[in-house]
Amino acid sequence: MQKLISYPISIIYYLVFGFWLCLFHPIQWICLKIGYQAHKKSVDVLNFFLVRTTHLLGTTYQMNGLDKIPSQGPIIFVANHQSMYDIPPMIWFFRKAHPKFISKKELGKGIPSVSFNLKYGGSVLIDRKDGKQAIAQIEKIAQYIQDTKRAVVIFPEGTRSRNGSPKKFQENGLKTLFKYAPDAWIVPVSIQNSWKLVQFGSFPMGLGNRLVFELHHAYPVNSDSIENLIANTEQIITQKLIS
Repeated sequence: MQKLISYPISIIYYLVFGFWLCLFHPIQWICLKIGYQAHKKSVDVLNFFLVRTTHLLGTTYQMNGLDKIPSQGPIIFVANHQSMYDIPPMIWFFRKAHPKFISKKELGKGIPSVSFNLKYGGSVLIDRKDGKQAIAQIEKIAQYIQDTKRAVVIFPEGTRSRNGSPKKFQENGLKTLFKYAPDAWIVPVSIQNSWKLVQFGSFPMGLGNRLVFELHHAYPVNSDSIENLIANTEQIITQKLIS
């Protein structure tokens, strides 16, 4: 029944979602000409509207632990990944930390607003078939947050979980971030229920879901060995998902 009801609602949702992407594409271009802060503000506002648009689907959000985000960077947000709908809430609710993303190169073209921000907003695009290029780009963003005291979001599972079950972390990206951003704070983030928005695929959308983001206590990269940091971070995130 939910799937049947969702068809007309999803059409309205996609029309509104697409409207915001198309509207903010030229706005981002203009703001980028003004400078970084203006462009970031335009991206923040865009993602505010994208988050609010999901309310058409009956989606609600619960953000636990925003006060655990360090007041000064650099910051590495490490999170599990369930759908593209993980990202707008992180951009909006984590906006004070200036989060950037490690994204697959395919997202760098063809998507209004999204591709523009990924190319020009401080994020990096990686080729998942070219390990050397991917590591070089992750090294680049690690050095970027180290220098600017901003934040990066990494989804170390590599691909999205289709049913919410956590996947094994791929370690190379985390190792590179920890090595080249030695002053960073690690903030583990457990994301629940965003996969339910796409439980039927990209159309129709899932209805009436509560997305929960649990931010865990931050700890510095230089507090332990890289191997222990990775193991402990994965354990913290996945324990919340299976509890």
